[in-house]
Amino acid sequence: MSTSFAAGPDTECPLLRARDARGVHTLTLNTPKRFNVLGEAMLGALEAALEQVRADPQARVLVLAAAGKAFCAGHDLKEMKAQPDLAYYQALFARCSRLMLSLQQLPVPVIAKVQGLATAAGCQLVAQCDLAVSVDTARFGVNGIDAGLFCATPSVPLVRNMAPKLAMEMLVTGEFIDAAEAHARGLVNRVVPVAELDQETERLVAAILAKPREALAIGKELFYRQREMGVAAAYQLASQTMACNMAHPVAQEGVQAFIDKREPKWPA
Repeated sequence: MSTSFAAGPDTECPLLRARDARGVHTLTLNTPKRFNVLGEAMLGALEAALEQVRADPQARVLVLAAAGKAFCAGHDLKEMKAQPDLAYYQALFARCSRLMLSLQQLPVPVIAKVQGLATAAGCQLVAQCDLAVSVDTARFGVNGIDAGLFCATPSVPLVRNMAPKLAMEMLVTGEFIDAAEAHARGLVNRVVPVAELDQETERLVAAILAKPREALAIGKELFYRQREMGVAAAYQLASQTMACNMAHPVAQEGVQAFIDKREPKWPA
């Protein structure tokens, strides 16, 4: 069964493609011309789709995929810059954090199927999924710092995927890592050539489908509860930090410079 969620910008429709077969739900981010950014409309489409997965008693696995060259380029900076208001930023980052937490709270395993660039909140999305399969040409980064915006919310799942110093290096330098390095650091499970992405993802899905749904649901909940106590509080703090950061003149200038395709002129 296929479903679509909302109409995308620039005549791209739908924003999100959804398919359900054998209890395997596949959600495909579908704004390739905009690098599948997590704008308000996309967040809304994902929220609605994840609620459908949660409500489906036959759901076994969720695969999160994307169309085009990029998996996800993070938040929509133009949309954010158009509303320079702290309350707006607080609500936006809190909403995104709730979305990320909802992936963890789903009773089924969630697999990121990464076919291209994953940056900032896009890298966060990969890190937040339970599992990830990536093509060998993909790149990963949390480069908000290049625009004066420390990737506070992406840091929450990132530091829970890899060693703290390795995560911090990415966060403070904005440098990207390739798929092989992402695998070595624990950000992704499997790396394959582009031609094998579908097959490798299907192999992982098949291994999950061979296991009892109830045991997986219990095990997933236990895994996160025992491993991480306080992730919601961490997201709350990170959301507030990121909102305050975005409202600061340094990020306003950095984002505007990004939009203008120029070097930022940092405030004194």
